[in-house]
Amino acid sequence: MRYSIRWLFITIKTFPGTNIRIELKMKNFSKYLLLALPLGLIACLEESKLIDATGVFEATEIIVSAESSGRVLVLDISEGDKLKKAIAVGQIDSTQLHLSKLQLQASKTAVLSGRPDIHSQVEATKREIVKWEREKKRVENLLAGDVATQKQLDDINAQLAILETKLNAQMSSLSTSVNSIEAQSETINIQIQQLNDQLERSVIMSPIDGTVLVKYAEAGEITTNGKALFKIADMDRMILRAFVTAYQLAPLKIGQSVQVFAEFGKSETRPYQGRINWISAQSEFTPKTIKTQDERANLVYAIKVAVENDGLLKIGMYGGVNFSQE
Repeated sequence: MRYSIRWLFITIKTFPGTNIRIELKMKNFSKYLLLALPLGLIACLEESKLIDATGVFEATEIIVSAESSGRVLVLDISEGDKLKKAIAVGQIDSTQLHLSKLQLQASKTAVLSGRPDIHSQVEATKREIVKWEREKKRVENLLAGDVATQKQLDDINAQLAILETKLNAQMSSLSTSVNSIEAQSETINIQIQQLNDQLERSVIMSPIDGTVLVKYAEAGEITTNGKALFKIADMDRMILRAFVTAYQLAPLKIGQSVQVFAEFGKSETRPYQGRINWISAQSEFTPKTIKTQDERANLVYAIKVAVENDGLLKIGMYGGVNFSQE
C-alpha cells in the first residue's frame, strides 16, 4: 500500500506570543520553502531584538522560625494564605513564662515593702533640734541680761551639734537603705522586661506582608527555639534574576526602567514594566585565563529587575528583559 503526503503545515513562533502558520502543498514544497525560511528568519530576528537577557522570576522568601520553646498551641495558617505584617497567626505555650512573671512581681512587692520612711524616722530628731534651738535663744537672751552663764549656752550648742550629727547619720543610713532597695527593685524590673520580651516572642507573627509558601509545623507539635514554622514570600514585588554579558553591562545602571516579558506556557507571553535594582559587582562563569575577545564575551553578570506582580507571575517562571525600551 502506498501513502503520499499532499500538504505540509509549518508553524513559526514569533515573540511575544504570536504564531504564523503556513500550509504548503507538497508538490510546491520547494517554492514555498523559500518563502517560509525568510519568515522564520524574520521571526527569530524579531525575538532576538526584543529579548536582551533571560532569567527566572524570584521573590523575597523568609523562613519564619520559633523564637521560644514549647508546644504550638495555635498556628492558624495554610499554604497559599496571604498574611499581614505583625499580625498574630499562632501561639506557643507560655504558661511557665507567665508564672515566672507573677513570681517576680510578688518579689518586687516584698522588696519595696521594706523601704524605710525617711521622713517619719528622722522626725523625732528634727523636733529635738527645734526644741534646743528655742532653748538656745532663751539662754542667749538671759545671758545678755547677766541672768544665765556662758556654760549654759555652751552646753546647748554642744547638744545641738550632737543632734545635727545624729540627723546626718540617720539621713545617710536611710538613703543608703532606700537606694539599695531601689536597685533590687530595678533588677527585678529588668527581669520582668526580659520575660515580657519572651512572652512577645511566643506569639507567632509574619515579618512581612506576603503569601505562605510552605508550612512546616502544626498545632500540638513541640517546637524549639530556631525551628522553622513556615516560609513566606512577598509575591507582590517579584524579581527577575537575569544574566548579561560584559558588553551589555556597560550602559546599565541602578534604577533604569526596562521592559520584562513573562512566558506563560509554550507561546503566550505578557509584558511588564520593570526597574533594575541590583547589578552584581563580580562576573560569574569566568574562565581562569582570559586572552581573546571571544573569551571575554563569556563573562556574565547577574542583575535583578523588580517587577510589580499582577497576580499572574509565579516563582520559577521564565522571563526575558529588553533594555532598549523602544
